[in-house]
Order: sequence, then structure tokens, then C-alpha cells
Amino acid sequence: VIGKELQAGNISLDDEVKISENAWAKNFPDSSKMFIEVGTTVTVHDLLRGIIVQSGNDACVAMAEHIAGSESAFASMMNAHAANLGMNASNFVNSHGLHDPDHYTSPRDMATLSRALVKETPEMYKIYSEKEFTYNGIKQYNRNSLLWDQSLNVDGIKTGHTSDAGYSLITSATQGDMRLVSVVMGTDSERARKVENKKLLRYGFRFYETVTPYKAGDSFVSHRIYMGDRDTVDLGINQSTPITIPRGQVANLEANFELDKSLEAPLAKGEVVGTLYIQLEGEDVAQYPLVTLQEVKEGGLFDRLLDYVTLQLGLND
Repeated sequence: VIGKELQAGNISLDDEVKISENAWAKNFPDSSKMFIEVGTTVTVHDLLRGIIVQSGNDACVAMAEHIAGSESAFASMMNAHAANLGMNASNFVNSHGLHDPDHYTSPRDMATLSRALVKETPEMYKIYSEKEFTYNGIKQYNRNSLLWDQSLNVDGIKTGHTSDAGYSLITSATQGDMRLVSVVMGTDSERARKVENKKLLRYGFRFYETVTPYKAGDSFVSHRIYMGDRDTVDLGINQSTPITIPRGQVANLEANFELDKSLEAPLAKGEVVGTLYIQLEGEDVAQYPLVTLQEVKEGGLFDRLLDYVTLQLGLND
């Protein structure tokens, strides 16, 4: 939510946030905090690092109030964003994740959120690789100990712990063009969450690969178009399609497409007309907007008349 608010220009990194009593560090005596003090002002830039690097619950409340006016209103924004991402097993009632019976999520939803974080807010995501942050004279280290692991190129993401939920860790790492996200929740120690994440990442890099079956601008199909100055138009994608699949399965990938409706001119180049589905063993593994690769202008009167009759009689099926 914070990353999207920054992108939209609703807040800036230089904003100064006045710390309320609700966000005061003393309200979180037995949990991680940034040690902000009531009545002081702190920049959004520093609060972000307090949240991401120091796991500051006080900083979470301060940012929630700055963006939405209250923590409950911010939680509503969180839920709306989660719904847009398809996080159907989550409900949020606070900004920091401390225990509440109505505050919950799932490993799959956290993986979905992490993927969106990496892809949609890359500038903010860079902060997740920072290993330490000092505020108010107190240096704190990132609790994601895998950032120091020399055997993996880990650059995020987040730890979590409560007595009810146990020790959790979401990790992301890269190897060449491949990025993996691993989610471990509910372990009994910091070491256990680290070890289990490392196992998952090593397994993923060993037994999976990232391939690009179609590149941006490549024609996937040449399809009939009506009412235009040409009979066919090339359809493809406007972004390359890297996907991660089990090793050795690239030859078994299949691709299908669906049009939103019959293609009729005029159509601009790059106009979305349907969806491209990439499948493995009958299951969708990715989908992308299908776009026109050329502009198609309106055809002559006679050609349009013929196409009109064809469409009216249903002869285009």
C-alpha cells in the first residue's frame, strides 16, 4: 500500500510525519520497534526503513495514520489491495501484524503479495536488502539473517513473529534470470524459519527453471479481421513472458488464446483484444494480454459491406 501511495504521488519520501500517541514506541513494549517518540517528526523515508529493516511496529502505525488518518482506515486500504491481488484467505485489522483473532493470512497470499511487491514497486523493494538502519542513535540489524548467506543471492523480504503465530519468514532470491519467493510460517524458532526457507530456495533453484516462450513483439497468430483495409492482423504480446516451470518441461508447454470479441477495424497497434494462456499439463501457468501488432484502418465501402453481411449471417464462426 505504501509503495502504491508513493507511486501515485499521494505521499513523498520527504513528508514529515508527526508521531501520535498511538504510534509511540512505548505502546509496543514486547515487540520490535523503531523507537520513535510522541510529538517528534520523522520523514517517510526513515519510517519506511524503520518498518522494513527494523520491523518497527510503531513505524507501521505512524505510516498508517499519515496515509489514511487512522489505523483502521489503513487496514481497509490493505484489504482492498489484497482483494485486487486475489488474496482471498486474508483479512487485516491493523498495520503491524500483531495478534488479533480477526487478522490472518495464508502462505499463498503472502507469496502473491510478495510477487506484487517485487514487480510493481521495484524502487521500494530495494530497501528490503538493506542490512542495518540507525535511528535515534540506535542501530538495528535486519532480522532476515539470510541476507548474510553467501550461498544464496537473497534480497528480501520480511520476518514476523508473535507468540500465537510463531516465527515466520518470507524470502526472495535470484539466480541468473530466475527469482523465487519462499514462504515459511509458524516455526518454533528464528533458526528454523531460516533453515526451512533455505531448503525451499535450494530446491527451487535445483529443480525449476525460468524460460521465455514468447518475446514482446513476436507474432503468436495471424487472425482474421473484419471491416478493415487488410484481411488479417498479427496478434502477440507487448511484454516478454518469463515463467518458472519444472526443469525439462519447456517442450511440453502449450499456448492458447481467447478473443474478447470478433476483430473489427479500426484497431490501433497495441490494442488489447484478448488473452494469451500458457499451459503445462492442461493447467494455466501464466496469462498475458493479447494485443494487435499492427494498426488496422477502416476498409473501403464495398469490403466493409461484404464483411457486414458475413458478420450478420454468422459466417465468421
